Amino acid sequence: METPSGAVEPPVGHEQPSAIVAATADSLPHQVQALARARAFAEPLLAAEELDTGENTLEHADAVADILRGIGGSEAMQAASYLVYACQHLNRPLEVITKAFGTPFAALAMETTKLVQLQRQARTKAAQVQAKKVEERQAAQELALPLPASGKAPVSELAASQTENVRKMLLAFSRDMRVVMLRLASRLQTLRYFAQSKGDPGEALASESLQVFAPLANRLGIWQVKWEMEDLSFRFLEPQTYKDIARMLDEKRVERELHVEQVRHGLEAALLQQGIRASVQGRPKHIYSIVKKMRGKSLDFEQVFDIRALRVVVPQSNDCYGVLAWVHANFTPVPEEFDDYIAKPKANGYQSLHTVVRDEQGRAFEIQIRSQAMHDHAEHGVAAHWAYKEAGVKGYGGVSASSEYDAKIAVLRQLLAWERDLSGSAQGLFDDRIYVLTPDAAIVELPQGATAVDFAYTVHTNLGHRCRGARVDGAMVTLNTPLQNGQTVEIIAAKEGGPSRDWLNGELGFLVSHRAKSKVRAWFNALALEETVAKGREAVEKLLQREGRTALKLEDLATALGLDSASELFEQVGKDELSLRAIENHLRPVEPVQATAELPWLKKPRKSSGRPQGGVLVVGVDSLMTQLAKCCKPAPPDDIGGFVTRGKGVSVHRTDCTDFVHLLQKCPDRIIEVQWSGASSAVRDGLAPVYPVDVGVEAIDRQGLLRDLSEVFAREKMNVIGVQSQSVKGIAWMTFTVELTDARHVARAMAVAADVAGVRSVRRK
Repeated sequence: METPSGAVEPPVGHEQPSAIVAATADSLPHQVQALARARAFAEPLLAAEELDTGENTLEHADAVADILRGIGGSEAMQAASYLVYACQHLNRPLEVITKAFGTPFAALAMETTKLVQLQRQARTKAAQVQAKKVEERQAAQELALPLPASGKAPVSELAASQTENVRKMLLAFSRDMRVVMLRLASRLQTLRYFAQSKGDPGEALASESLQVFAPLANRLGIWQVKWEMEDLSFRFLEPQTYKDIARMLDEKRVERELHVEQVRHGLEAALLQQGIRASVQGRPKHIYSIVKKMRGKSLDFEQVFDIRALRVVVPQSNDCYGVLAWVHANFTPVPEEFDDYIAKPKANGYQSLHTVVRDEQGRAFEIQIRSQAMHDHAEHGVAAHWAYKEAGVKGYGGVSASSEYDAKIAVLRQLLAWERDLSGSAQGLFDDRIYVLTPDAAIVELPQGATAVDFAYTVHTNLGHRCRGARVDGAMVTLNTPLQNGQTVEIIAAKEGGPSRDWLNGELGFLVSHRAKSKVRAWFNALALEETVAKGREAVEKLLQREGRTALKLEDLATALGLDSASELFEQVGKDELSLRAIENHLRPVEPVQATAELPWLKKPRKSSGRPQGGVLVVGVDSLMTQLAKCCKPAPPDDIGGFVTRGKGVSVHRTDCTDFVHLLQKCPDRIIEVQWSGASSAVRDGLAPVYPVDVGVEAIDRQGLLRDLSEVFAREKMNVIGVQSQSVKGIAWMTFTVELTDARHVARAMAVAADVAGVRSVRRK
């Protein structure tokens, strides 16, 4: 099931289950000899096959089944280990396994195969990236180019990326706990195989096992798997350090074992005299644990207390403290090395008393004291009741499980806690996320600080729009209450309706995720667009009535104006991006115009009093009357063009004005080149010429909005000579007319106005 980079890898058939089947005791059919039948079914398919690691496939499946049996997995789970590997050899694996063993077995096999297939694809891609980085690194060295500033080796970067991918995949498939258990057992067997064959699994697989799978086994309380996986992974990652510690353990092994055996025998006999029937055994030495303590506390080998260690298992939890009292009375305790995990269990449900004492010769050793039930849980963890109902009322991880659902949630929360553990070990790489549960126990990933509204939009956009309330772990909460890891969230939704505008107010804290915010904005934008189109349609239809052109097809009119559809025409008119005057010019017939040189009615513009107005020169023609178009209000240094009107001289437009573009298409012979007059008409009486410019603002209407925007223009030292404002269903449309000497000055004011609370867009009209 494992590849060189480390996972079960049989390809899957075409059929895939439509949904993950949750593992419950009821969901597994009570088939006679399910394990024997599954092995007999798979043996002819697997006996002659090898995995990518070189291990025989049937032998790997046998070993996985043995591991599952050793940690308390049921016969049904052991049977499933064979069916997973059989999938690649079946044309229709889902149908065949369903017919032979039932839907739960087929779903488990297919889901596990799907997971390992995804892992294989991720590793293949990662390996390609690694090869490319190594090639680039070598090329850089050959050319004496500087290496990347990060200083990280490509393999280390790859391992960190792969760790994240594996974590996400395992978490995504955790709704069926059996899939996770199969993956743990398979990974452990792969490490064992490489150790026995003296092969090298590679840094990626060993690192992934140490950083992802071992912490997962720890969180699920499967200590057997955790310790062995840690030691084997460390053996491959740091072989020399592993050998050094193993050698030091072996050097005084006889002396140490003799001392431990003497203490063990004396302690067991003394407890029996106290009426406590206890089992006292030496505790296995785990090399990786020893190295962690040496490095974490800067200790020498002889200073690590649990090199000499005993474990005392008693019938009842009350006996634990009696044993502790006797130990402390007959040995010298080390106060700073005492931990009571019975009164305060570890997050994964582990319970035990840990104490370090010294004998008369001053030799320190650790003693762990626990009840038989605590010991079973410590050894097997969740595997002892992998079918969630078996947790019973005692629950798991200190959580009461009065029902199948409660027990399942308790296990899932341990997976979420494993996610947090891994996030911390990855230097906060995942600190910005949380995981919460739906009422059906599906896991939903959210940003840190997310609310029930964020949750609703993540589940479904329509659910977000209709969200009106929420229950978190069964209690009603406000919609802006931040969610925490592992909580169960239920949304109370209306049958129809839309979001509230308050949700976009950042100060109220209703939304955190960018996705939810964009969905709410899109809803209101669509609503505003609908209103704008309706406004534009009404204006166009009234114009056609005045012109007596009601028979004209609106689509034809839009096409003639260079637009794609009538809706776009209505939208541009509603936003004042296309004036009704331009449509009038299009509808009315074009009359011939005399040559420019023969127009006797063109006159110089009259001089106005007060502050000077800017001048425009008509290229090639002197003394023509000009006027700045009101539709676009040009100002220097805008690019401008002239249009020869009837009786009013040359109308000067910005070249990007929509009206001017339509005039250029319809009457190109009446377009004339113009330019700003420059310094000749600049300063008069110490005052520079000014030009009116329109700035359009669209914003969510609120109290004080007009005041805040006016203050922006005042701070930018712009004179506001006119304001038009209209509010429709909470959306404010404002047009500010300001006087300025240079159109470039308005750009800064527009940027500042865009930052005002509630403003959605700012543009020059």
